[in-house]
Amino acid sequence: MGDAGERQELALLLRRLTVELDAVGQRFAQAHGLNRTDVRALVAIMDAARRGEALTAGRLGEAVELRSASVTALVDRLEKVGHVRRSRDAEDRRRVVLEMSDSAMAAGAEHFGGLARDLTAAMEGYTPEELAVVRRFLVEMTDVIVEHARATEPPEA
Repeated sequence: MGDAGERQELALLLRRLTVELDAVGQRFAQAHGLNRTDVRALVAIMDAARRGEALTAGRLGEAVELRSASVTALVDRLEKVGHVRRSRDAEDRRRVVLEMSDSAMAAGAEHFGGLARDLTAAMEGYTPEELAVVRRFLVEMTDVIVEHARATEPPEA
């Protein structure tokens, strides 16, 4: 298979991976009465926390591509069902930041923990150098997908 064929196969494998991961997320959403945007919001909040960053409603809106009023409704809904809490930023008491609740963290760990462990175990056969290439590949492909999606999706109604 030539370079073009290999690249096309990789693109198809990425699509298959995306579809399978989306199905995992959809099962989580259904089990917890959430929609796709709710799950995207929870992931954005969790990822920000892992990076040690405080996530405001405005930054959440950017992450999930929603306008201010829609973000407020989203956060209100997630707070009402106990998945998110609003709190004052420790560094700037005027700012309100979003945090995942312990129950939401536990639900995520229960649903995704086994998959995360299996994925980590599957990586054991790769050298650090191979993992570095895979990491670079995934970051770059994700960046392309995000740019493509934002350039082609119509703005929120």
